[in-house]
Amino acid sequence: MHDEEWLADQFESHRAHLRAVAYRMLGSRSDADDAVQEAWLRLARTDTSEVHNLGGWLTTVVARVCLDLLRSRRSRREEPIEARLPDPILSREDRDDPEYAALRADSVGLALLVVLDTLTPVERLAFVLHDMFGVPFTEIAPIVGRSPGTATQLASRARRRVRGAAPASDVDLVQQRRLVEAFLAAARDGDLDGLVAVLDPDVVLRIDSGAAGGLRQVRGVRTVAEGALTFSRVAAHAEPVIVNGVAGVLTTTPEGTPVSVTGCTVREGRIVAIDILADAERLRALDLS
Repeated sequence: MHDEEWLADQFESHRAHLRAVAYRMLGSRSDADDAVQEAWLRLARTDTSEVHNLGGWLTTVVARVCLDLLRSRRSRREEPIEARLPDPILSREDRDDPEYAALRADSVGLALLVVLDTLTPVERLAFVLHDMFGVPFTEIAPIVGRSPGTATQLASRARRRVRGAAPASDVDLVQQRRLVEAFLAAARDGDLDGLVAVLDPDVVLRIDSGAAGGLRQVRGVRTVAEGALTFSRVAAHAEPVIVNGVAGVLTTTPEGTPVSVTGCTVREGRIVAIDILADAERLRALDLS
């Protein structure tokens, strides 16, 4: 086998991991794919004879590319960065194949990605690499141009923000689905009490419709429940899906055109967060088949 073919095979064996790193860093599936492609281009023009851990080397390259992209996002804008929901990873619950498994492996909650967007680029990198992928701070430090001790502090600051703002969902998908179905049924029936029964008192709803102002957020069981009643007609065309590893809903027009993708975070038997992407332009660009 030629060296290029061997190198290509080696790269493909790491692609899923690299894409997962890039997606968590950037929150955009297309940007993540671009970062992985850039890593391949750099690998193709590098002498790897002295590289003893190709996976680690590629992870470092992707991390540097993502860090540059995050910094570029900030420097291009004079105004504060407009918050938006990250690109969702959507799959059907009846899928049981390698592609489905890869999608689930890539998944990280939308609520968590929203919080990661509020971190500085170096905080995000330190947290993602260490807390999500177990990269030692001695390897993170050169990427961010800081000491290992400072890299540790960056991840610690990020960790505190994440814990306070992005609760992890219960792992039982069956229970998640039950609650989401109860929520949809109550919305369809105009049942305010039924909605209140499945929502946490401090539930937060985030919706990104692509309109001016970006991501809108409302909080509190009464406000969210009353808002859900106004979407009863849309709820009539809803399909259960998995959104970033948690129970969710794909709503469409009667003709099948996507209207929104919703992910629900369930904690201790109640829905604590609802994240809705309803930006028609972005929905058209995503693979929702």
